[in-house]
Amino acid sequence: MGNGGVFDTKKSKALQLIEAGVSHASNNELESAILCFQESISYFPTAEAYTYWAWMLSFQGEFEKAISLCKKAIEVDPEFGNSYNDIGSYLMKLNKFDDAMTWLEKAKKAARYELRHYPFMNMGRIYMEKGWITRAIEEFQGALKFDPNNLEVKHVLEDLEQSIH
Repeated sequence: MGNGGVFDTKKSKALQLIEAGVSHASNNELESAILCFQESISYFPTAEAYTYWAWMLSFQGEFEKAISLCKKAIEVDPEFGNSYNDIGSYLMKLNKFDDAMTWLEKAKKAARYELRHYPFMNMGRIYMEKGWITRAIEEFQGALKFDPNNLEVKHVLEDLEQSIH
């Protein structure tokens, strides 16, 4: 077997560990999830493993460490949008809204991002916080383009639109 086989085996093991970590996370087993993501990285570093590890740390209030891990994820794969959005959301938790906006705009443009409505929702929340209702409405409308059945977004939009009439 050539090097490709060893590479494929390590990558496969890393992806299995990510799946196991996500499973632990869904059962609120944060420490077990973190161990899986860390072990995954030891086999084959991926943006997903770093980002999900950061996500677990965020539940423990470790936002600065989470931001650092998301930046490592971006180094591994700058196309993975979750990392940018997550940095933005952690900065929001730290009340650094202007800094968060930069990362959320990058998330919107990331090539590989399935949950593209999240950065729009987060930007909408920032604009609400700043009292910029018209801009908030535009962001939540943008979120609906990517997730048209999102009831949370629809309710927030209704409330915002009623508040300006």
